[in-house]
Amino acid sequence: MDLLLKNIGLLATPIGNTARKGAAQRDIALIPDASVWIKDGKIASVAKTGDGSVSRAPCPASRTIDCGGRLVTPGLVDAHTHLVFGGWRQNELALKLGGASYLDILKAGGGILSTVEHTRAASESELIEKGKLLLAEMLRLGVTTCEAKSGYGLNAADELKQLRVVKALNDAQPIDIAPTFMGAHAIPKEYSGDRNGYIALLTEEILPIVSRENLAEFCDVFCETSVFTTDESRRILAAAARLGFALKAHADEISPSGAAEMAAELGAVSAEHLIETSDAGIRAMADGGVVAVLLPATSF
Repeated sequence: MDLLLKNIGLLATPIGNTARKGAAQRDIALIPDASVWIKDGKIASVAKTGDGSVSRAPCPASRTIDCGGRLVTPGLVDAHTHLVFGGWRQNELALKLGGASYLDILKAGGGILSTVEHTRAASESELIEKGKLLLAEMLRLGVTTCEAKSGYGLNAADELKQLRVVKALNDAQPIDIAPTFMGAHAIPKEYSGDRNGYIALLTEEILPIVSRENLAEFCDVFCETSVFTTDESRRILAAAARLGFALKAHADEISPSGAAEMAAELGAVSAEHLIETSDAGIRAMADGGVVAVLLPATSF
């Protein structure tokens, strides 16, 4: 279907189609009195229309939206979400206000491990319905593309369940979803005394299935004190890279663990959180072209 957006007061769009750093992040094209013609789901032309009412599309569009002189921008991209999960953890807010740390809550069986229990218990249809509600809210706020991680299954059946839910959601609603496998989100209770056994499960069993079924584009790992060490994270991500996955890392959220440097060493697409990243980690990411995905709200 062809679509014409006309009578745009100001069209504002970043320049280029690759990640920018430094002052180049400020490069924005500002086009007043613009129109945009979209053909077969892709932008075919952008024109300055002078009085804001003249169509410059090569042929009549089957649908026209009069933007009424408003600002038009590209849709927002949410580059880090854990979209598919069971239950809620609102009860942990009181624990945090009382001084409990993220790792304190995790060690007590809360945090990620609490959500794992609820996600394992939820059916695919329940997770799909919950995901639709969350995506509808995101769309109302202007998000048109998001990433979605697994990581609340922590076993073969439930990690694959999460990724299949992501695929179903991508097919069922208008937001584009980029799927990420994150079985390395925590060590599940059943492997609490066998870290190497769990890493072998991820690298030798689950990752090959995810690759074979084309269920994820990226592989992520929570490289952090008391979660996965840099050596363990490197082992997991190297296995993912051999299978053709692009790499991500939850890095230096709680302590400067060297995760940002590891992400740069492995050529990761992004490193995420980065609250405690060292200056050396920042330099390594800049030199390696690793995108910094900042999540300031998590620290609150």
